[in-house]
Amino acid sequence: MKRNFVLIAFVFLIQINYLAAQNVLTLNECREMALKNNKSIKISEEKLISAQEKRKIAFTQFLPNFQATGTYLYNSKNISLLAEDALLPVGTMASDGSFTLRSDQMGNQFDQYGRPLDRNGVPFDPTTNPEKIIFKDYALLPKESMQFDIQNIFTLGIGFTQPIYMGGKILELYRISKIMEEMAKIQLDNSQVNLMVEVDEAYWRVVSLVNKNNLAKEYHQLLLKTSSNVDALVEEGVATKSDALKIKVKLNEAEMTLSKAENGLSLSKMLLCQICSMPIDTEFTLSDELLNQEISINNDINIANAINNRTETQLLDNVIKISKSAEKIAFSKYLPNIVGTGNYLSTNPNTFNGFEKSFGGMFSFGIGVQVPIFHWGENYHTLKTAKIGVRIAQLEKEEAVEKMELQINQMLFKVKEANKQKIMATNNIEKAKENLDSALIGFDSGVITTSDLMEAQTAYISAKSEKIDADINSIMTNVYLEKSLGNLNNRK
Repeated sequence: MKRNFVLIAFVFLIQINYLAAQNVLTLNECREMALKNNKSIKISEEKLISAQEKRKIAFTQFLPNFQATGTYLYNSKNISLLAEDALLPVGTMASDGSFTLRSDQMGNQFDQYGRPLDRNGVPFDPTTNPEKIIFKDYALLPKESMQFDIQNIFTLGIGFTQPIYMGGKILELYRISKIMEEMAKIQLDNSQVNLMVEVDEAYWRVVSLVNKNNLAKEYHQLLLKTSSNVDALVEEGVATKSDALKIKVKLNEAEMTLSKAENGLSLSKMLLCQICSMPIDTEFTLSDELLNQEISINNDINIANAINNRTETQLLDNVIKISKSAEKIAFSKYLPNIVGTGNYLSTNPNTFNGFEKSFGGMFSFGIGVQVPIFHWGENYHTLKTAKIGVRIAQLEKEEAVEKMELQINQMLFKVKEANKQKIMATNNIEKAKENLDSALIGFDSGVITTSDLMEAQTAYISAKSEKIDADINSIMTNVYLEKSLGNLNNRK
């Protein structure tokens, strides 16, 4: 039974150690989790998909647009072309195909020369005065024969419109949509870079606080040991109660500092969990908590290439392209627009066979041309505004390039300064350690007071704290330098 219990305990400890090992996170793992699950990245990805769909929409403007229509119309009355029955005079078709009248078809009297006489007995020419003719025969045109049934009208149609030439505006709009898609990709890259920097800041903040927390524990242990030694000296009568009280005060301060460090570490871990989309209460350790990372400075830096690698530069280049496309669209207002159309229309009743009560239709094709002539200077001012937009975009890029160049040089300077501070902090630790060792020897020998010993301890802990700050500052300034050089884009 005892052996089984020991075996179970041993297996349990192995599992605990395995789980603890599983929760050791590296910087790259934190970056990958953040890039995979972060909400802002997902928003940028959705914006990219939206830009891709808009580009597809723009492409459809090159293609014909088909539409089908169907209507029904009820009219309360029919159409009648005659108000009453009509009488049409009956004549004869001449040999040349014209309308004429024979003498026997006229009711007029004729003189001895065969000329028709009007009602007053005066001769007239029928070709110049047809109103004086008295027709002998008439044909009846009933009113009902000129009525059309339009009470119920059905219309069916299908057609298309094909842009042929629109002054180049469709092509430029499509180019703008492609540029917008590219900008969405760049903005996604930019969001990923910013998130990586945010992860790095949270990651190294945790590393810093882990070391500060360990340092606070070390300081607390030093004071505990000193307090115990002073208490022993007080009992022997070598030290005073005042010395013991000074140690107690420092010990209380160290305990408060340790508590603050532990709380700060917990909050920083929660922040890193939130950025990496992990449960806030996740327990983990970081692989770089020993702060043994070596930072190498790249002295071979081409600032021009670095600026071109920046997402900001790429975005500004695309803004310039969009401005130039907008200028071409503005110029297209001076150019004609040509479209082709085709339709098939079927109606009931149809007019192709005397308003027959059945569907009948026809095809039609055409080309439409619209030429701008005069718009009170609207097109001119629109084009001028677009040209100004191009110049503004170019000036904004020039200004941004100057600022980026300044930023890169500033970051190079900060990296060098951070490395100098790191070296100085390392030297300070060695000196502070020597000073503390000397103080301990002097205190044990009775030649150094308690205050001097605590001062040496404080100096040593302060030097180690500055070394932690210098290490973290060196790492983060290098991250900011890599971002300013556009290198983080290539390391995702």
